[in-house]
Amino acid sequence: MIVFDLCCAADHRFEAWFAGSDSFADQQARGLIACPVCGDVAVRKAVMAPRVGAKSNQQAPAAPPSAAPAASEPAPELVRKLFAEIAAKQAEMLPQSRWVGRDFAPAARAMHEGRAPEDLIHGQASPEEIRGLRDDGIAAMPLLVPIVPPDAVN
Repeated sequence: MIVFDLCCAADHRFEAWFAGSDSFADQQARGLIACPVCGDVAVRKAVMAPRVGAKSNQQAPAAPPSAAPAASEPAPELVRKLFAEIAAKQAEMLPQSRWVGRDFAPAARAMHEGRAPEDLIHGQASPEEIRGLRDDGIAAMPLLVPIVPPDAVN
């Protein structure tokens, strides 16, 4: 597994885990990686600081005393478990909603304005469309686990 710092066109930074560089490139090319903040799929790798370990014959410098204890990172098993639970909940909820494809923003706006009945929907929208919905007080959020649109499934 490899973790990359990613960035969308709106400069939202986030991390994502991949099986390898090839897996990232494949998912990026197919538009399967979306910004968790705005839903933008124009995602690129952000500049990252390399994680280089100390030489084996050197001692690590003593950490300066701090006022607050350092937050520990969650164990990888916990992270995997939480991602699996999120993916399972999303997979459970998606069949209860209707795929509207690229018509997501107009469909959400029509429901908000009372021109269409309230319904659970999911689909695709550009970052500009999402900003417009948010500016107008219309709740929309990206799916946390990328999905393949039904019309793109073999």
